[in-house]
Amino acid sequence: MTAARQQRLPVWLLAGYLLLFAGLAVRPYARDVWWVENLTILPVVVVLVGLYAAGMRFSNTAYVLMSCLIYLHTIGGHYTFERVPFGFVTHLFGFERNHYDRLAHFTVGFYAYPVVELLLGRRWVTKPVVAYLFGLFAIAGLAAFYEIFEWQYAVCSDAAAGLAVLGSQGDIWDAQKDMLADSLGAVAGVGLYIVLHRRRGGGQRPGAPDEAGTGR
Repeated sequence: MTAARQQRLPVWLLAGYLLLFAGLAVRPYARDVWWVENLTILPVVVVLVGLYAAGMRFSNTAYVLMSCLIYLHTIGGHYTFERVPFGFVTHLFGFERNHYDRLAHFTVGFYAYPVVELLLGRRWVTKPVVAYLFGLFAIAGLAAFYEIFEWQYAVCSDAAAGLAVLGSQGDIWDAQKDMLADSLGAVAGVGLYIVLHRRRGGGQRPGAPDEAGTGR
């Protein structure tokens, strides 16, 4: 794949998000919930676009992983997470609730991959194990912060909207399970980073971007 094509992938992912956002902005299940859910993900998109424009670019692998949450969260904002058409999974595994939100939380952990890539690629950290642990702890901390945000929104907002954003679906351990899903996703993200860079091996320095990347 040429460098020009490698640099197009983030642009195509952004274009796909904008189309998805525009389409799902039409008649969401609850407009107030839609606003809240999208206002939590839009800053992520803005930051990534800003970094890309400034020349701080991640690998295509990192962009794909980061897009998972952005896409899934946008869909969840349209339906509210408990109402996303995910019934086939619920019935397949005999779940008692819609676990679409758990899937979205798992993809939050994927952001550990670009965190590690940035730390090692920019040589802000020289020991890989420190970067791996930082990626894991950063996601765990973010997960806790988001659960606090959901709690406060549920307490301060309209009861129905608060429950929709909280998305607990009657599970008293919902916050803890969401944080676990985030953390497991981070383990998966760091694990994928380790596997991909070990397979490349050779003379490539740890953390050097594999495609478009942070080193440019």
